Amino acid sequence: MPSLPEKGNVMFEEDDLPYEEEIIRNPYSVKCWMRYIEFKQSAPRNTLNMIFERALKELPGSYKLWYNYLRQRRKQAKGRCITDPAFEEVNNCHERALVFMHKMPRIWLDFCQFLMDQCKITRARRTFDRALRALPVTQHHRVWPLYLKFVRAHPLPETAVRVYRRHLKLCPENAEGYIEYLRSVDRLDEAAVRLAAIVNDESFVSKEGKSNYQLWHEMCDLISQNPDKVKSLRVGAIIRGGLTRFTDQLGKLWCSLADYYTRSGHFEKARDVYEEAIQTVVTVRDFTQVFDSYAQFEESMIAAKMETTSELGQNQDEDIDLELRLARFEQLINRRPLLLNSVLLRQNPHNVHEWHKRVKLYEGKPREIINTYTEAVQTVDPAKATGKPHSIWVAFSKFYEEHGQLDDARTIFERATKVNFKQVDGLSSVWCEYGEMELRHENYEQALRILRKATAIPAKKAEYFDTSEPVQNRVYKSLKVWSMLADLEESLGTFKSTKAVYERIIDLRIATPQVIINYAMFLEEHTYFEDSFKAYERGISLFKWPNVHDIWNTYLTKFIERYGGKKLERARDLFEQALDGCPPKYAKTIYLLYAKLEEEFGLARHAMAVYERATQAVEPAEQHEMFNIYIKRAAEIYGVMHTRGIYQRAIEVLPDEHSREMCLRFADMEAKLGEIDRARAIYSYCSQICDPRMTAAFWQTWKEFEIRHGNEDTIREMLRIKRSIQATYNTQVNFMSSQMLKASSNATGTVSDLAPGQGSMDDMKLLEQKAHLLAAEAEREKVKPKEKILFVRSDTSRSELAELAKQANPDEIDIDDDDEDGEGDEDNGPEEVQLEQKSVPAAVFGGLRDD
Repeated sequence: MPSLPEKGNVMFEEDDLPYEEEIIRNPYSVKCWMRYIEFKQSAPRNTLNMIFERALKELPGSYKLWYNYLRQRRKQAKGRCITDPAFEEVNNCHERALVFMHKMPRIWLDFCQFLMDQCKITRARRTFDRALRALPVTQHHRVWPLYLKFVRAHPLPETAVRVYRRHLKLCPENAEGYIEYLRSVDRLDEAAVRLAAIVNDESFVSKEGKSNYQLWHEMCDLISQNPDKVKSLRVGAIIRGGLTRFTDQLGKLWCSLADYYTRSGHFEKARDVYEEAIQTVVTVRDFTQVFDSYAQFEESMIAAKMETTSELGQNQDEDIDLELRLARFEQLINRRPLLLNSVLLRQNPHNVHEWHKRVKLYEGKPREIINTYTEAVQTVDPAKATGKPHSIWVAFSKFYEEHGQLDDARTIFERATKVNFKQVDGLSSVWCEYGEMELRHENYEQALRILRKATAIPAKKAEYFDTSEPVQNRVYKSLKVWSMLADLEESLGTFKSTKAVYERIIDLRIATPQVIINYAMFLEEHTYFEDSFKAYERGISLFKWPNVHDIWNTYLTKFIERYGGKKLERARDLFEQALDGCPPKYAKTIYLLYAKLEEEFGLARHAMAVYERATQAVEPAEQHEMFNIYIKRAAEIYGVMHTRGIYQRAIEVLPDEHSREMCLRFADMEAKLGEIDRARAIYSYCSQICDPRMTAAFWQTWKEFEIRHGNEDTIREMLRIKRSIQATYNTQVNFMSSQMLKASSNATGTVSDLAPGQGSMDDMKLLEQKAHLLAAEAEREKVKPKEKILFVRSDTSRSELAELAKQANPDEIDIDDDDEDGEGDEDNGPEEVQLEQKSVPAAVFGGLRDD
């Protein structure tokens, strides 16, 4: 159908009529216009633009129409050269739209982006500014990101800085972006000022997740690395403020401050900063950072000086300066151990070990060593000390002693005895070292005087562990001082004074078992035997088991050596007293000593009674050894017949392993005595605890015994017992195996559950294998004739015996030992038992021989 002409050049299709009629009926309906526009999307752009213009003429306040129209116009201009007049037409459309849509941020943003694409910088900036003025402040956050992107995209730092400043008035939390931009355009002074502002603002929260310290560190790096560009801040004051604020990062901050002075050209100031840092840091990590940076600084200074000298030529002043720098660097490296030690002492001034290390570092410098010791004893608080604070005083006095200044050493010791150490052991060590120093210089009387002074009872007595009292009031109970005094009295004093010292130690109740033994040995050396025994008795009353064991052992040994059998009843009373309450762990030694006494000086039956008690009193692990001793002594004293009862008790009491051994020994003894039946009964009893698979040696021994002393019936009985025992053990093993299989089958199912056909086949195979095994076992147990063992009548002649030996005997006995070796010996052939044959004596036949 031909198109209808309307309104000049506008041509309408026949399909447009319904939409035109609807628009005529509803000219103010956005839906009608949008349906019409959607229908004409494929129409020429002039036609489409005309429809949009007609719609906007009727509805100039419709956001939907303006948005779609502008998007359509931008789309039409896309791909063209930016100088094309079409772009200006689109810009004019946007301007017309903003007359009505000036409160719509999307229109502003699209327009600004369109201007940015056209590279119209000034017009775009002014449009952004108009948008910010037109829109309410609550919608500015939609405009600023695009605005900031626009100003960063062009090399106009002044414009960008002014825009950022305006932005930060509204959004101060975005200061990090501004700082980053300032650093990128090399405006470091303002960047440092802004960084300082946000670091000082405690309410500032970094959008990049940086902590306050990280921001501070960034600022320090910025201002220290660019001293010529940062003029608005006092760098030294800022970094020193950080030193008091961030005490856990002192190393980095000190290095930043020194780096600032280095880059500024103030090298002496940088060196002063490094020295100050080394003298103030308190951690090894900070010290390492500062020292490495300091050493690198000195190296770079030397390298720069050498380079300058090589370029400009050498002269005397330059050489002296270079030598000075090298000497300074060498001294720095040599000072490192001492500087590190100073850091550790600043960290903990009460660390005794570090003070000793510091003295070693000053080796060969007496004045510094004395100053170090003096500082150490003044600084270290014994209550807070790490280590042994008394060792500083002792080392200090030894230093004077090594240099021959004994009076000064004594002065140091005297001062040390007045120090309130944390532990009594510290003060007692000082007194002992004081005495040993006098002994080294052979001042024996002085040493005795010192130790007597140390052990003198103070005016106010105190308990040894009463920490509320000073150690000077408690040192009189120190065993270390008393022990040294006792040794000196033994060596230098009189018997009376030494005895008084030991008595005083016991009265103070600080004696140990070793002190008691030493006291008794001292009395014994001076032939005061009864007094030494009294000392042992006092020690026994002071201590309980197990501490009293050594005292009893020494006491009983010395008493037997002294009196032997002269005071037997007294000795027996002592042994009974020692054994009363004696733990099984220590009983063996005393029982053996007791039994030895009875054997040598008493009655044998008493000795046997002691051994009998010992087998019950010792620990289970020692019972076997005790029974062996008991059996050996009983056999030597009473003979082997007396040991039968001992063997029986040992077999009942001992565990299976030792009981088995006892049975074998017992049976061997009975066999040697000719008691074959008793030996066989013992073997039979022992077989109940002998699994043939585990104890093949026992069954071999029994077999050899029966071969030597038995006959067919006894061997058959042995084999029957062996099979029954093996069956018993097999039953136990099989029962446990079946229980395990049952448990596993309950958990995982059987083979037949998984594959019924295969399960039945496996069951049949198992039954067949079992049948074969049973048949083979029955075949092995079958009696076979042999030609070795002959049973004959007593009235046969020797010729008849020889004739019978040549004939096969149908009643021959087959002694089958295959069962002995279990299933592992099935392939071996039957073993023959070799029996000796002897001629029958003539006296046996009597008168028959003559016949």
